[in-house]
Amino acid sequence: MVGINDTIGSPNLVHKVDIEYETATFGMGCFWGADALFGATKGVLRTTVGYCGGTTENPTYKTIGDHVEVITIDFDPNEVTYSQLLDLFWNNHEYGLTTRVKRQYASVIYYHNDEQKRVASESLESERINRPTEQIITEIVKVDTIYTAEDYHQKYYLQSHKDLAKTLSLDEKLLRSSHVAARLNGYLVGVGGVKQFLDEALALGLNIAQKDYVRHYCEKNEGGNLYC
Repeated sequence: MVGINDTIGSPNLVHKVDIEYETATFGMGCFWGADALFGATKGVLRTTVGYCGGTTENPTYKTIGDHVEVITIDFDPNEVTYSQLLDLFWNNHEYGLTTRVKRQYASVIYYHNDEQKRVASESLESERINRPTEQIITEIVKVDTIYTAEDYHQKYYLQSHKDLAKTLSLDEKLLRSSHVAARLNGYLVGVGGVKQFLDEALALGLNIAQKDYVRHYCEKNEGGNLYC
């Protein structure tokens, strides 16, 4: 593996993607894992983690009150549908089942429009039919104010690779909005798999050292479980 310290950042990194998009917001437990899961999902443009659904003013991680940790996803509906995102939601957390956890980790689908509400309601009913012995306590709620989480929570796994993150020149804004940062945050923990990453690496504007670095960790972690 080429040492990432041996290179400088590529001037062609794709931080911004200007196409029409839709937005989805989910509460599904710890938002670090959700950020990686959706970040490397085909059709996802940007991800941001934050807090939603409570009454505490200006919540922070230490003063979250009755808010829920959420992942907000901007996605290209021509590449991935809202229903497909819901499939990932249902299949990648257990907080919607009978065992209740802290409000912070509640299972909530925050819909942004009536169509999302309809699709989410149908998906919930389908889950209840498919799991007749389980009590699903996932809520479907109209999205309210979303408070952006602190910088150290954004693209958490990518930020743990400090040398790589440095080559991406990620400032406060880019941690929340960068396309390439969202993608790499997932690929580094194996989401999407090596083939998908290599198919996309050139389009992301990565240089050789960055590509080799991410490939190494994608191979190492492919098929593993996300953690918080």
